[in-house]
Amino acid sequence: MSERNVRIESKVGLHARPAALFVQTAAKAPGDVTVAKPGGQPVNAKSILAVLGLDARHGEEIVITADFDGADALLAELEALLSTPEPENA
Repeated sequence: MSERNVRIESKVGLHARPAALFVQTAAKAPGDVTVAKPGGQPVNAKSILAVLGLDARHGEEIVITADFDGADALLAELEALLSTPEPENA
């Protein structure tokens, strides 16, 4: 199982457009992908409702885990989505 701790840089947190992109990327995975706040209960990263329910905000850290061959590549892609601030006009 692979795991990454990621700080959310999007001004809106893991909501709206960033959450949709995150879920779409996670959905490409052939195995389980979860996301949680540190110490919190992990939720399915492929579910938009579960991800929005985390209420993860700008500057907070989340833990993403994946359990399948090649998980590190997907985690790197998800980390890049979350650690890059959105452009001002997005």
